[in-house]
Amino acid sequence: MKRNETIYRMALTRIPGLGIAGARNLLKIAGSASRIFEERESLRSIIPGLSKKIFDSLYCPETLRQCESELQFAEKNRIACLTEADEAYPSRLRECPDAPLVLFYRGTADLNKQHIISIVGTRNATEYGKELCFSFLKNLQKLLPDTLVISGLAYGIDIQAHRAALQYGLETIAVLAHGLDRIYPPIHRNTAAEMTEHGGVITEFPERTRPERQNFIKRNRIIAGLSDATIVVESAEKGGSLITADIANSYNRDCFAFPGRTNDPLSAGCNNLIRNNQATLLQGAEEFIKAMNWDKSAQQIPETVQRQLFPDLSPDEEFLVSLIGKHPEGIQLNTLIVESNIAINHITTPLFELEMKGIIRTLAGGIYKLI
Repeated sequence: MKRNETIYRMALTRIPGLGIAGARNLLKIAGSASRIFEERESLRSIIPGLSKKIFDSLYCPETLRQCESELQFAEKNRIACLTEADEAYPSRLRECPDAPLVLFYRGTADLNKQHIISIVGTRNATEYGKELCFSFLKNLQKLLPDTLVISGLAYGIDIQAHRAALQYGLETIAVLAHGLDRIYPPIHRNTAAEMTEHGGVITEFPERTRPERQNFIKRNRIIAGLSDATIVVESAEKGGSLITADIANSYNRDCFAFPGRTNDPLSAGCNNLIRNNQATLLQGAEEFIKAMNWDKSAQQIPETVQRQLFPDLSPDEEFLVSLIGKHPEGIQLNTLIVESNIAINHITTPLFELEMKGIIRTLAGGIYKLI
């Protein structure tokens, strides 16, 4: 059943003219990708506004065959095919309206670690930018060694961030703009291989997908969506790292930028982010941890928070309280969805109500805990 659902979700991403938004809308109404394809003939009665073009495109035996082959390739090469039905699917991405339907992941790192950051910047990194990557991650490892570092494996700041993370013992994941049957640029192949043992590589693109320009723009949303915060190290006035920062802001994620010299064109983007209040000025790991409230003193939340005098709970709220209570250290959203069997679009409201009633609190990494 799960295998078929994964294949059908892969197929949805290949329907011409549908797109992520359209595919997600179909899933929301139909309930599953399996129903969309297996009950296709009744789909127009379920979704009256479904265009004939999309309806006809859903009859696609060759596409389904290709997706079956893609899944076999993944299984042969130890690649996990993650959908939102999987506990390992990144909980932070669940919060994004344009989250991928399927993620292809090879690696060892937990995609739901409590502390995840992304580091991005120019492909023409200067010594200043390279040094910032290494000094920042060296100090971050000393203060918060469980941090997971996300970037894009590109030339410049991306590869420096990955290599600095590996050097100082932090797990690191590259978000790719192509399938996992190749590494681009090829010169970074050895670093990528090392990362699969100390982090990983991840993409939404199937095998044989070429690293084309538009794919890099698409993958930027995954870099931003996987992370609690995006850090721009060095950027010109225009560039992909600024797109990532803009997406991070649209997701209501924290965004930081290292300042540079006023006359340095490769720092103009960072300086503009700071000046326009699109990013917080950053100077080091210690102040970053404090800004994120990740320092241990800030995490000691007083246990004297009072619940409401009349916490009238709905059946769903009572059920969620009972499940969360079984996990004294807290439970991640993905695990809670799996254990409760409540869909993501139905679970967020009772969780919000429980938080407002002072019964639960949200910790970093999408973890819910009883107060």
